[in-house]
Amino acid sequence: MKLVVVESPAKAKTINKYLGKDYEVLASYGHIRDLPSKNGSVEPENDFVMHYEVDSDSAKKFKPIVDAAKKADELILATDPDREGEAISWHVLEVLRAKKAIKDIPVRRVVFNAITKAEVTRAINNPRDIDMNLVDAQQARRALDYLVGFTLSPVLWRKLPGSRSAGRVQSVALRLICDREAEIEKFISQEYWDISADLDKKITARLTHVEGNKLDKFDIPNEKTAKDIEAKIKGQKLEVTNIEEKQALRNPKPPFITSTLQMEAARKLGFGAKRTMQVAQKLYEEGYITYMRTDGVYVAPEGIQSARSHIERAYGKNYLPQSPRSYQSKAKNSQEAHEAIRPADIAQTPEILSKKLDDDKARLYDLIWKRMVASQMNPAIFDQVAIDLQTQDKYAQFRANGSVVKFDGYRRVYEEGVDDGKEEEEKLLPKLDKGEVLDVKKLNPEQHFTEPPPRYSEASLVKKMEELGIGRPSTYASIISVLQDRDYVTLDKKRFIPE
Repeated sequence: MKLVVVESPAKAKTINKYLGKDYEVLASYGHIRDLPSKNGSVEPENDFVMHYEVDSDSAKKFKPIVDAAKKADELILATDPDREGEAISWHVLEVLRAKKAIKDIPVRRVVFNAITKAEVTRAINNPRDIDMNLVDAQQARRALDYLVGFTLSPVLWRKLPGSRSAGRVQSVALRLICDREAEIEKFISQEYWDISADLDKKITARLTHVEGNKLDKFDIPNEKTAKDIEAKIKGQKLEVTNIEEKQALRNPKPPFITSTLQMEAARKLGFGAKRTMQVAQKLYEEGYITYMRTDGVYVAPEGIQSARSHIERAYGKNYLPQSPRSYQSKAKNSQEAHEAIRPADIAQTPEILSKKLDDDKARLYDLIWKRMVASQMNPAIFDQVAIDLQTQDKYAQFRANGSVVKFDGYRRVYEEGVDDGKEEEEKLLPKLDKGEVLDVKKLNPEQHFTEPPPRYSEASLVKKMEELGIGRPSTYASIISVLQDRDYVTLDKKRFIPE
């Protein structure tokens, strides 16, 4: 009998369907041992020796693996394909050896990016050894987490009663939120005005120049200045002085990585990072999507080909680029080790799976499926026009902008959400000729005030942490949860406020 060890019972259940009666698949329930929260768990002066312990709950869950290993002919470690997964495999092997549960049997490490029959079979047929470079990388991060947390937390307890912990990433994320709050408190609002004109043919134009000078944001600082400009324009007609027409292309975004999935699920579904990762984990373990902890935008050739075949079949050849699209990560500390997050099988459309999945899983799968398909489609094409108009005495110049979608391209399937600000609107301008004169129906001076930077939402905090290279995408959900669980921050209208 061949013993296969994975992290979760759900993953074990799915893999069990694909392997025959010669295999027994058991779950370790995540990490089986960790550094205890006491002095001496890491020894910096002794080459950073780390002292792990298996707690009673983990020991109880691990016992079936120990019992099965004693009877097994082969041990196959099939934990997740990242540093954490590699470390779990190493810990499992170390504990089994310490308990003398395995002797002279082969030990294999297998990885798969999706839990499908084809991927699992391929992995079983292509085993390797445990990658100690990955294990060492995970241990280094864990040691740093311990040393920072264990050193700083007692200081916090003394200086700030009620504080519970500090952390290598957690404390920096909290600093970002507090710094933003300080910016908001210091912010002094500044008044400014703009002027628009309602013209013939349902055209609206905004004032851009006065006496030949381009207006900056604060050049009309108050109502008096606005009224003076309005008085000089009033009663005049506007003449078309220039018409600029061009086409603009907008390309699709790459398929999701962990951070962009968290951002987009927050924007479009209202999911927190923790909820997103819990739902994505279930979709992965049930074989519907590829591995969900990744910062690589690479897609395997079979994934690209299945998306392209679907696009041609469902939307037509004009939506399909001549050659496949490829993407490169922009993240500072991207590992690029794994595929982007995509459906395991494009043929499993959201419509088909909506009958099988609960609401959360169906909605997140819909997002992942559409983003992947859109990433291999042609760009959207916009016809843009800018019309400059001048008063008869050449005192003031206005501009009217229009934009219409000529070809929807990837937008037929998917359009990325935005954090702050309004979505773009289409605005069609009528056909005008140079020299044409239009009546001004109404002038609209409008008062505005500058606004402080917005508080971080989950989506914008994740984006900022990624830009600064803080933490890993796979840790963002747990870090945000810790900040909330320990009452360091609260969420108000989906925005973080430090306590």
